[in-house]
Amino acid sequence: MQAARERTMLLAAFALLALFPLLAGTFYLQLFAKIMIMAIFAMSLDLLVGYTGLVSFGHAAFFGIGAYALFVLSPQYAAASLYLSLPMAIGAAAVAAAVIGLLVLRASGVSFIMVTLAFAQMLFYYVIGSKTLGGSDGVYIYVKPSTTLFGWTPVSLDRPAGFYYLVLAALAATYLVLRFVTRSLFGHALLGIRSNESRMRALGFATTSYKLAAFVIAGAIAGLAGYLDATQFGFVSPDLLGWRLSGEVLMMVILGGMGTLYGSVLGAFVLVLLQDGLTDVTRHWLLPLGLFIILAVLLLPRGLGGLLRRAEKAHD
Repeated sequence: MQAARERTMLLAAFALLALFPLLAGTFYLQLFAKIMIMAIFAMSLDLLVGYTGLVSFGHAAFFGIGAYALFVLSPQYAAASLYLSLPMAIGAAAVAAAVIGLLVLRASGVSFIMVTLAFAQMLFYYVIGSKTLGGSDGVYIYVKPSTTLFGWTPVSLDRPAGFYYLVLAALAATYLVLRFVTRSLFGHALLGIRSNESRMRALGFATTSYKLAAFVIAGAIAGLAGYLDATQFGFVSPDLLGWRLSGEVLMMVILGGMGTLYGSVLGAFVLVLLQDGLTDVTRHWLLPLGLFIILAVLLLPRGLGGLLRRAEKAHD
């Protein structure tokens, strides 16, 4: 009963998002596209934090790699092919996650948090010092990727509605893929590792391999989000690799509720909309935002997703 109600709510939410361009102007289409990109990013981190028990503070590294990959693959004043550049950007982020994962997964707990942060900062300072990648000034992508295939263009990403629907499709695909992963035997093994890794190892599970696989999947999806962010704004800077973005997406996961993919989506929507609303009200928007997050953590230890689950149980 609960699973059926959850599916109904998700389908209703998707339908509302699909109809949104019929009612909203350009500004809100761009805002909601940005939110959905951050929701994809948050779901990728939730696979690590909520399902595997790996708290990463350097997850923005893969987001930035996906964004910079689009810049590298784009001709200066021409469009890159979406069908070539997108898989290559995701692949670059996945390869980076595999290499970094092999090194950082030797650590655990606070040590894991620190080494993931260290690797992300290493990439951050490398980009700052790279003239090819624009250094601290960042780089521009002048033309959005082309969706033309054999002379047919299904959608133009220059149109806000066209890009919005691309991001919505990516959000739905990400959710479905991660839902399949987390509900598979592989996902149950990740939950076992989160609960008691020593016991899972004693049962014969290669826990390091499972964690590495989760790390790579999460990195690849973060690369997808970074690619979409670079496509939307046409600008890539070292800040996309920095600890601030890693901390922001971690707040979305905690606010939405760890271990609930839809919670990460809720957390992204609430946090970004709250930021946007507060910046219109006061220059000191960080203070009320911080107070809100503190109260949310204290009053909703399981996040917004946990609140919805409690409401469903009370209804039953």
